[in-house]
This record gives sequence, C-alpha cells and structure tokens, in this order.
Amino acid sequence: MEKKLNKRERYKVQLKPIDYYKDFENIDFDSLSEGDRFYLQDFGIFTTDFLEGEFTLRIRIPGGRVTPKQFESIADIVDEYDLKIILTARSGIQLHDVESDNVLDIHKRINALGVSTWQSFGDNVRNIVTDAYDGRGKYSVIETYPIVMQMHNYIIQNPRYVGMLPRRVSIGISGNRADITSFFSNDIYFGLAKKDNEFGFNVYMGGKNTEVAKPADIFLKEDEVFEFFKALVEAFYLHGSRYTRSKTRIFHMIEEHGMNKMKALIQKEYKKEFQNAGKLILEKAKFSEFHELKDGLFGFCYQTDCSRLTPSEMKDIASFAIQNNTEIRFGIDQNIYILGLKEKSISLESPTITDTILTCAGNLCPYAVWSIKDETSYLPLEKINEHQIQVGFSGCVKGCGRHRHTDIGLIGLKTNNFGDTDGGARIFIGAQHSDGTSTARQLFSMVPFVHLHSVVSLVIRLFELSGYEEFEDYATDVLNKYSEDFVSMWILANLETNKAIILKEPSKENNFEDEKKLLKEEFADLDFWPHVGENFYAAISYLGKKLWTIEGADPHYKPKIQRTNYR
Repeated sequence: MEKKLNKRERYKVQLKPIDYYKDFENIDFDSLSEGDRFYLQDFGIFTTDFLEGEFTLRIRIPGGRVTPKQFESIADIVDEYDLKIILTARSGIQLHDVESDNVLDIHKRINALGVSTWQSFGDNVRNIVTDAYDGRGKYSVIETYPIVMQMHNYIIQNPRYVGMLPRRVSIGISGNRADITSFFSNDIYFGLAKKDNEFGFNVYMGGKNTEVAKPADIFLKEDEVFEFFKALVEAFYLHGSRYTRSKTRIFHMIEEHGMNKMKALIQKEYKKEFQNAGKLILEKAKFSEFHELKDGLFGFCYQTDCSRLTPSEMKDIASFAIQNNTEIRFGIDQNIYILGLKEKSISLESPTITDTILTCAGNLCPYAVWSIKDETSYLPLEKINEHQIQVGFSGCVKGCGRHRHTDIGLIGLKTNNFGDTDGGARIFIGAQHSDGTSTARQLFSMVPFVHLHSVVSLVIRLFELSGYEEFEDYATDVLNKYSEDFVSMWILANLETNKAIILKEPSKENNFEDEKKLLKEEFADLDFWPHVGENFYAAISYLGKKLWTIEGADPHYKPKIQRTNYR
C-alpha cells in the first residue's frame, strides 16, 4: 500500500511556507485556518484553537548572544504590550499573550532589531546553541560562535529549507573542555575532540528530549563543520521520512536505516571522505555563581525565575551591561550570563536559586497541564542548589524540560489514582548526562504534588549518605546497577518506615532474587510482601497508594520556599 504523506507535508505540497509569507501582511489573525497555524510556525508565530486568540512569538538568538541594546528593546516591547516573556531551553526568547491585533506589529518590530523569529518553530533548523562561556571561559579551546553564525546565516530565509524539512533539527556545538550543561539531547552535537594532535569536533547524531545522540565516528576540523552541516541538512531534506509524523526526526531516520546508511547519505552531499572520530575532550566541572574567564575577567550567572523575566529585570540587566561594557549571553539552562566583570561582585541579584533546574513553558504551552514553573515550589530547592543537582521538569511527555537528560527528571501530569488530587509528577532518575551515556530511568509513574517534596528530599538524603560528591556519579555507581523496580521499592520502603537506609554499590550483578533478599534484610516486617510475586510491580502500586492517597487535603498546597544565603 502506498504511504500517505502526513498532514503537515500535504500543506507543503499545496503551498511552500516561503510563498505563504509573501501575503503575510494580509493575514487575518482573528480567523486562522489549520494551514495558517502550520505556516505561521515557520516564522516564529504559534497558536492553537486552545489559546483562543493568544499568540506566542519565539525569537532565535544564535549562540545565545544578544546585545544589551537588543535586550533592552525587547523589554520595551514586552512592557508596551503587557506580554509574558521566558527564556527557552535553546537560548532563545518566547513572548506570550500576544493579542491577535498586535501580532504583525510585534513581529515587524522584533525582526527589525537584528534578531529573527524566522524558523524558530516548525520543520526547520532551530536556534543553534553553544555554551554560554564559548570562547571566553577558562575551559574554552575553540570559539564556536563564528561557526554558529555561518550555520545560522545559511539557514535563515533560505527558500529551499524554510519550513520544508521533514521535521525540526536541533544543533548543538561546543568547543569547551567542560560545559555548563550537556548537549547530547540535540539531533546533532559537535563535541570538542582531538585527533593527530589537532583539536576539532566529533559528531553525534540522533539525540532528542528522550534519547541521547550517538557517536557517528566522524571527526571534523574546525573549518569542516559548516560544510558537514550543509550536507546534513540537504541529506535530511532529501531522504528524511515525511509520512508518520511521530517518526520523522533524525533519530527515526537512523533507527530505520542505521548509522552507516545515514553517514553515507550525508557523505554523498559532503563529497569527501570522513575521518574517523578522535578522542572526545569532555570533563566534568563545577560552575558556580562566578566563573573565571581566560582574560582574567569574570562571568556571572544570573539565575532567572525558572526562565521567567520581567521587563524591569531585563532593563536592569541591559543597563548594567551598557554601563560596564559587559556581554549578555543566554545559556541552554535558561539563565543569563554577564561576561566581562573585573571582579567577583555585581550589583545585580538573582531572584531565585534555580540555576540547575530546567523547566518547559508549562501552561503557557497548550500541551502542558500545569504551570510547571510554579510547581518547582514542591521541590527541595535549597538541597538541589546545595548539591548542584541537575533537574529537568517537563509539562508533558514531549519533554521540553529535558527530564530524561538530568539527575532527577519530572513530568507534570494528571492523575486520579491517589484520592482527592488530580496533580502529580512522573519521576525519572539517574541520567548519565555529562557524557551522553544514558538517559534517566523511571522511578515512579506518578507522585502527587503534595508528596513530591518528601520523595525528592529522601532521594537526595540517600545520595548525601552515600558519600559521593556528584549525584551523577552516585547514580552511575549505585542506582543504575539495580533494577528500576528495586530502586522504587527501596525508596518506598524508606518512606514507609521514615528511614534513610543507604543503598550501597552491589558487589556483583544483581538479579531479582538478590534484590528481594536485600530488601528483606532491612524491611522484612512491612506489609507489602504479599504483593511481591515474580516482580515488584504490584508491591510498588500497593505501597505507593498506601503512602500517597490523599483524603481532603488541598492538592494545590505548595511548601513556601524561603530564599536564604545565595549559594
């Protein structure tokens, strides 16, 4: 049977997005068709039936670099039109609550600032990201911003590709020995590497919010990255699937054809032989409030309120940068970096302590059930900050909070399994995210929000007792050497008994009987044992409902978080 193009592709056949834009100024934003909504995404404008006349504009900021004047001008627009603004997990900006009458004016004004909304949504190469300390931090080896701008300028308004790729493509590149956060969730990641005594980049392909990019066994010199990028985009344009929408990412192309076939398709456009991969140069490092730069100056991490900003904040930051001749950069961790300070002090003060917490847009997006950014108040923020634990919080399974690429990941979902509550979070734990070894495993399918603080606090307490300095190392050496269900049972049994019994690194590979024996040594008297059969699944369900069923409690209660000493 002949395959049928997905709905988005059928619209592209009828009218190319670049041709749709020719009549842009005559669009009636109060009366949009389904096709209009598809096309508008290619120019940074997003809405659905659910938003009832409210629009989102996304601004791409290549490499996360924005001038103080641009930042100040965006703040003026946000202020004038009473918009909501957030930083994205791709170092960009989103403007929310744009009314239909103002879409065209705001779109024009934003694009006149020297930044662009083009191809920031839809089936395009999305905003290209790098590390916030690219070129200036003490770990920087190759400055990648010139390469980022080559790729950005090539793709923006290129008629062949505007909205015409089979699906979105996310590109990450870093020339640093150590990065603030990982880039392995990108479709394509160019990671700093060394071969034959020369620095360049290893290529990783097929990442997404729920998968890590895999090594392609390709090494590129600095001046080869752009040509590879062009070949990759063309190969994906020509050969990527345009049928079942959920299977059109580069990940699925590799899954269907294999990495070698994918490389062959790219090489056909690249027109020369690939070198085998070099040695990836990637170490773990702790990044604190201030970071030393290569020139002896300092960078400062301004922690946003889970990516939310106010116009007054933006204007204060822009004014400071102008007066002190410093740079403003956005990180993929949704924080703002001020680079070029003469000493480790600054008059700006971050509003929160959430620098290691990444959140999606929450209910600013139609796919999310909860606000997500507000739901972070259920978390033990002080402890998360103290240990610099990486947390990703998504509002749906699409995973824009990168919850599978963090130490502790969460998805805010609805549930009616625990009595008088309809809100909760699925919890994931233990990604080996720094080197892209693995994504996080599921700990619990659902925990009501009102119990989230105690569950995450216990997880962190067990980590503290383990003696490890880094949660990721603890997960690698201990948690991930046991089955998912056993770790779930261990956490539940500790919650039931109000204990915190250390889980030690196993001396050998465990099987179910070994894990059952270990559990019985500490928790033989608990009443979940009749539910343990050939696995722990029924026991997890029983004990979870016993501990978390809510009767009459306010499901929207949030523990009040007091800000104490900054770091």
